[in-house]
Amino acid sequence: MAGWSGRIIYDAKGDTMSGCTSYYVGIDVGGTSVKMGLFAEGGELLGKASVLTPPLTDEAGFNAVTAGIDQLLSEAALDVASVAAVGLAVPCPVPASGEITLAANITIAPAELKAALEAHCSAAVVRYVNDANAAAMGELWRGSAQGRTSMVMVTIGTGLGGGVVVNGDVIDGAFGAGGEIGHMCVNPDETRTCGCGLKGCLEQYASASGVVSNYLKACEDHGVEPRELAGSSDSRTVFQACREGDAQALEAMEVMTDYLARGLTIISAVVDPEIYILGGGASASSDVFLDTLRAKFAAHALKVSAGTPIEVATLGNDAGIIGAAYVALRAAGE
Repeated sequence: MAGWSGRIIYDAKGDTMSGCTSYYVGIDVGGTSVKMGLFAEGGELLGKASVLTPPLTDEAGFNAVTAGIDQLLSEAALDVASVAAVGLAVPCPVPASGEITLAANITIAPAELKAALEAHCSAAVVRYVNDANAAAMGELWRGSAQGRTSMVMVTIGTGLGGGVVVNGDVIDGAFGAGGEIGHMCVNPDETRTCGCGLKGCLEQYASASGVVSNYLKACEDHGVEPRELAGSSDSRTVFQACREGDAQALEAMEVMTDYLARGLTIISAVVDPEIYILGGGASASSDVFLDTLRAKFAAHALKVSAGTPIEVATLGNDAGIIGAAYVALRAAGE
């Protein structure tokens, strides 16, 4: 099957069946690749595969997804009738109704893709979930927030995303804006416009691109030539400069943590989660900023929330498929 890469991960007994009769597929639709995972009911990952993201608007695109499901099932010696539910994590708002109305970052026909999956997996429930919300549910089910009933996931990538879970349920919101913490206003005096069209959004300061922006501004303010960067979201280079004691990089990190701590204190005053989980590519540099963030949050949060743990995600790139599968599993039980 050209284009597919996958491997089956067996349980400790070397048996993919494990006495389970229902299985779940988690699909994470990204701008570059579609990642898929096959799961048993207890959360065991039985296999995963990926393919370059096609336009998900016609039969060819839909077939690429269903072929991936068939690949996973075949390698696990299962048939399509054993799939109880399919969860799709997508990079766009998913309102409580499940009907996607805005898909700015991906070419997708949501209703048609869902119909194709329902036709292919005729016994399965199919559910959409926002990708950041899926990552949050993945960390809740099998990751750093396992055993909790409420949490907030903060994904620090090119942008700043989030997933809010209350009483075990992800908050999609009436219009799909639940968890869009990157677009809360933390600086009403900002004159620059965020990618969303607003000004002063948390994403402008605390995302990977925000860290780079903070750094370039600090260099300009101090008349210092900035280090060579790989791109507008190359926070890795800035954080490495922090490790080396670069004053402008450290200033950029201070701006990031000032605003991120402010954002988390606002969230705690509204949601009061049991734990915050930091994910996304920039979380790999948490050794640079995590202690500073924790201290600033504790200093400014309401006293009752000041001790809220802030930890780093553990599922990495698998969080989306794991969370999508968990959403599917829960939907099948409704």
